[in-house]
Amino acid sequence: MHSETIIIGISGPTASGKSLLANTIVNEIGSNQVVVISEDSYYKDISHLSHDQRAMTNFDHPDAFDHGLLAKHLKALQGQQSVEIPVYDFTQHLRTTETRHIGKHRIIILEGILLLYEENIRKLMDMTIFMDTPLDVCFIRRLKRDMEQRGRSMGSIVKQYIQTVRPMYFQFIEPSKRHADIIVPRGGENRIAIELIKAKMNELLLDDHD
Repeated sequence: MHSETIIIGISGPTASGKSLLANTIVNEIGSNQVVVISEDSYYKDISHLSHDQRAMTNFDHPDAFDHGLLAKHLKALQGQQSVEIPVYDFTQHLRTTETRHIGKHRIIILEGILLLYEENIRKLMDMTIFMDTPLDVCFIRRLKRDMEQRGRSMGSIVKQYIQTVRPMYFQFIEPSKRHADIIVPRGGENRIAIELIKAKMNELLLDDHD
């Protein structure tokens, strides 16, 4: 017996292709019944800190996220209610005053680095996926993304990667891989994986009708 709303979690290291995989699946299924939610939207509000202090935050540690609010929102969505998802500004490391209204979707694709680490989040998902992309590939992608899209300097990205991103991957993210139903190598353009996941999603939707 499935709940009305199916939640599919895509986890893995930073810049491993989680968003690409999620958005590819959504675009190819071509239904407004499917929506993507990012764990990044649930970074805790640290507006009481200065910009320099915010920049020093370990954003790859479970404590950086408001997983309680995420779990509450997921349960509400499973209950066919609407929620207001926070909108996060990566350039300022702040939650904005805006929110994103989401509700009454059949499939929610949740993507984020620590989804499989958090047991209370894990229990809410119908299907879990781990992007097992080589770390050197992830680092190069992250470097490019943060410089182009988030206005960061190369030095700050490298320092953050060495001090927190890489250690947190080995401490929390990599061990959570054992909770995945599907492990996807080679990132978000893995066509075989995309077709398998789409087929499984369609199967879940059909089960939902039974």
